[in-house]
Amino acid sequence: MKIALIGYGKMGHMIEQIALSRGHEIVCKIDIDNPEDFDSPAFASADVAIEFTNPTAAYGNYLKAFSHGVKVVSGSTGWMKDHREDVERLCREEGNTLFWASNFSIGVAIFQAVNRYLANIMNGFTQYDVCMQETHHVHKLDAPSGTAITLAEEIVERIDRKKDWKRGVTVWTEDGHEDEGEQTTKEDLVINCVRDGEVPGIHAIMYDSEADMITIEHSAHSRQGFALGAVLAAEYTKDHQGLLSTNDLFKF
Repeated sequence: MKIALIGYGKMGHMIEQIALSRGHEIVCKIDIDNPEDFDSPAFASADVAIEFTNPTAAYGNYLKAFSHGVKVVSGSTGWMKDHREDVERLCREEGNTLFWASNFSIGVAIFQAVNRYLANIMNGFTQYDVCMQETHHVHKLDAPSGTAITLAEEIVERIDRKKDWKRGVTVWTEDGHEDEGEQTTKEDLVINCVRDGEVPGIHAIMYDSEADMITIEHSAHSRQGFALGAVLAAEYTKDHQGLLSTNDLFKF
């Protein structure tokens, strides 16, 4: 399979290594220094482009790839609030393909399945309140993380006493700076955020009552799991069309 990389930072390098080890060819690498390569024959020859950039660049990158008929796998977060409806239209009505996931880790896919199962159970136990905490490295620009938002949306869909999620306190441990977050009510699922060192990613969901607390947690040891999952998603996307997700790739 021919793969183009959009974003050639730490994740891009790791994806490249895994893709090559699985017998794929990297035909184009696009970063901030060579955006003109979107218009190159090499980029247009790709079966799939794997995109890991940032919230401000992702949507524009999708449009450029779509204009050349290239399918996209993306793990960029923070763009959906402004562009979700348009991207869904581009895939469903204009024949483009985007496999998007807030997290490509196989472990996180399993964790999400557990989250959905537990939320269905906890809907019947109103004495438990639920909240979340996500922890990431200091370079992560968006808070809450895309993974935390996905997990929260899955909980809100299943627990009647929660109507929406809200961003709680965000703490930067290196300088002690805090952002108080949004105003919340009991009907809100609060997501507290921590930015600490080089932590790859930790997501914890807590169900708390006067009697006890139930906690489920996923902790990433490195970015390798994300990179492998992105390559697996690209292999799947090559032969599928439309708006795709990890629910299509992993049948739990």
